[in-house]
Amino acid sequence: MTAQIIATLLPVFLIAACGTLYGRFRSPDIHSLNTLNMEIFVPMLVFAALADRQAPLTDYAGLALAAGVVVLGSGIVLWPLVKWLKLEPKTFLPPMMFNNSGNMGIPLLVLAFGEAALPAAVVLFIVEMLLHFSVGLYMLDPRTSLLRLLRMPIVLASLAGLGVNLGGIPLPGWLLEALHMLGGVCIPLLLFALGVRMLDIDFSDWKTGLLGAVLCPLSGLVLAWPMILWLDLTGLQAAALWVFAALPPAVLNYLVAEQYRQEPHKVASLVLIGNLGSLVVMPIVLALVFMHVYPEAM
Repeated sequence: MTAQIIATLLPVFLIAACGTLYGRFRSPDIHSLNTLNMEIFVPMLVFAALADRQAPLTDYAGLALAAGVVVLGSGIVLWPLVKWLKLEPKTFLPPMMFNNSGNMGIPLLVLAFGEAALPAAVVLFIVEMLLHFSVGLYMLDPRTSLLRLLRMPIVLASLAGLGVNLGGIPLPGWLLEALHMLGGVCIPLLLFALGVRMLDIDFSDWKTGLLGAVLCPLSGLVLAWPMILWLDLTGLQAAALWVFAALPPAVLNYLVAEQYRQEPHKVASLVLIGNLGSLVVMPIVLALVFMHVYPEAM
């Protein structure tokens, strides 16, 4: 089992480390790189995974519902604690709710459970992303327009992929192959970009960052357990939800906080210290998942 955990996590952290090392000496234009990834490669991955029709989306309705509860429920569960600690909810809660389902979640699930986990990983990513760009932006500014959400390439790709999947529209094999090849670019690129972002880590507010590194996975796992029991999720879907619930805050939280001027330095500490904390959290969660939830992956 130890070898399986190392085989799962080592590629993730090695690629991220390459990004950190390269960024240390070359200072790449990570903003343009992320824009290219989020507007081309990630939408291609999402569309290809949904349009392939190898996994009927109706089979993932329970998983999508559980993911939504984990995301939104984390904010509700932590709200009283945030008020008691006199933290700013707009600063602290979004990173606790919206996790790294793109940069880390998709690669981690595919490496841990194989290509069969890609549809589940994409469904989890879509749920988190849609909630982030609707509820998350509304939390920071209630005047945010939903038209902005509908113009995003990832949302358009999700809607198109859902239409193809649910409509039973067959796509030629050569087209799907091209889409999968383009989409495959995004996984290492997401990890590489995460590594470059780690250079921006700010330890000036390390206490808040450390608190977030504990509460983000803890709140997700506390909510995942009853949802798995209630929805009777088993096997790969249960394993995917456990991993999803334990993911650290998304890097996107920092970019959004910077755009909305919502204490971006504090959010940077929450995000980046939280991602460092995943070095401890993810091996433990994966070990428990391999032993008790999805031993078939070993």
